[in-house]
Amino acid sequence: MLRSLYDRVMALAGHRHAIRVLAIVAFMESSVFPIPPDVMIVPMVLAARAQAWRIAAVATVASVLGGVLGYAIGAGLFETVGRPILELYGYTDRFAAFQETYREWGAWIVAGAGFTPFPYKVITIASGVAQLDLGVFLVASATSRGARFFLEVALLWWFGPPIRAFIERYLPALTWLFFILLFAGFVAIRYVF
Repeated sequence: MLRSLYDRVMALAGHRHAIRVLAIVAFMESSVFPIPPDVMIVPMVLAARAQAWRIAAVATVASVLGGVLGYAIGAGLFETVGRPILELYGYTDRFAAFQETYREWGAWIVAGAGFTPFPYKVITIASGVAQLDLGVFLVASATSRGARFFLEVALLWWFGPPIRAFIERYLPALTWLFFILLFAGFVAIRYVF
């Protein structure tokens, strides 16, 4: 079953609308969607190596734009939902300290989350809640997401056929590893916030 799903994804990765779907996934992942765009980037580059740099650019731009939506969600919903909850529980002072720390280290937090498997949407929303400077947010997002996607694509472009053979050989183990890392990212959220 896993193998047939992999074959289907590889076929879809070469489809003429794959780049548009990648843009949608990268955009949504930065604000609300739980699956990272890497699950599309890998097969797309392996299926169409000549499009590798375009794939990385589209993923980067769409991800940063989606991050702006996440930022807006955090900024817009905080006043109507978040602040009353903080006041109800008496956490207004703690949140003020969190905001100050986030403003001081926010660029590093955004950059770290943008480059790692940590769920990026959490950071984009937290950046809006903490009112991190939007310019700082955009630079950190573009730098980290671009570095992540272009590095990933560069490795896939350079080592394409051997990586594809490796993935196909160890597909079940790699699938488990992916879901473990994804789950670990969500568990890390619990201890970071």
